[in-house]
Amino acid sequence: MHYEGDPIRPPSEADSILLQVTVGCSHQACTFCGAYQGVRFHAKTDAIIDADLACAARHFTDRQRLFLCDGDAVALPHSRLLDLLGRIRSRLPWVSRVSAYASARSLRGRSVEELAALKAAGLKMLYLGLESGDDTVLSAVNKGVTADEQVDAGRRIRAAGIRLSVTVLLGLAGDDVEASRRHAAATGAALSRMQPEHIAALTLMLVPGTPLHAAARRGAFRLPDAASMLRELRDLVAAIEVPRAVFSANHASNFLPIQARLPSQRAEVLALIDAARAGMVGLRPEALRGL
Repeated sequence: MHYEGDPIRPPSEADSILLQVTVGCSHQACTFCGAYQGVRFHAKTDAIIDADLACAARHFTDRQRLFLCDGDAVALPHSRLLDLLGRIRSRLPWVSRVSAYASARSLRGRSVEELAALKAAGLKMLYLGLESGDDTVLSAVNKGVTADEQVDAGRRIRAAGIRLSVTVLLGLAGDDVEASRRHAAATGAALSRMQPEHIAALTLMLVPGTPLHAAARRGAFRLPDAASMLRELRDLVAAIEVPRAVFSANHASNFLPIQARLPSQRAEVLALIDAARAGMVGLRPEALRGL
């Protein structure tokens, strides 16, 4: 398989075929993200993609899922995405699910009908980085979209029948208690409006070379401590109202690994967080945390 750089994929796609169709991120301006530093966003040629499909057809007949890398494959023109999905179905007929990262920016102007056509062609799941439901936070980290625009994108994904996994980022509002609580409450409200099937909460870690890391070094941003991150996590879980969703906070960045179903296991999750805040449950050591 032909990869430019190290392809980035969600943890849940660890066993998927990784087909890199775009390189980098179409926005690449979020102050906290160091994933694609120095990488110019571009689409790979059909010749390279076709060679990778041929390679996958020879070597990955045991894998039923495929993930379109990198950061925003859905930024490809609609007609090209449809053609790509058709080629995947034709050459890898055993693949039952194609997934990709998406952004509200790349989904602007894309109708429910167009998304439904992608779903019919094999695109079964999209991962959307909400990060925060608080417009003040989104503006501060240069996300490039508002909370309402993110919610609208998520709702169109759901209306098209595509499964939706949404990522949020604890600590993004800094160590101010009121800002942190607004961030958690607004993020829970946005998730409640989107109704995703999967919710993943990561914990902010400052990446050298990013604007947010530089802001922290000069004292303009202060990262919350572990106790504050746990309080924010509790506020978030308490604020989410969904009929049914898998909630994960088990990424390597998190202090307290959690995997649960909401709303049925909400009380258990809140009790676990309370126990951790009281020192009755151990946290992941700082040396073992990572991105």
